[in-house]
Amino acid sequence: MRVEVVLAWPERYLRRELVLPDGCTVAEAVEAAALDAGGESVAVAVHGVLARPQQMLHDGDRIELLRPLLADPKENRRRRARGGD
Repeated sequence: MRVEVVLAWPERYLRRELVLPDGCTVAEAVEAAALDAGGESVAVAVHGVLARPQQMLHDGDRIELLRPLLADPKENRRRRARGGD
């Protein structure tokens, strides 16, 4: 099966397309892609939905390595509403 693993930042991204045997998990794909050497990701999603490491993958899945938020989205909205942005 073919899957894609992506790690993105605001201005750039790393992407790996992998061919893995059927029955592979999210954790196995992340390890095979070797994109998160610095341990930046705090969670993983498949097609934008949070996923557990042991979740089984399907052909065409897109695994996204999620980084910690730099700012609280709620606080950003409050600041914009006050006119501070």
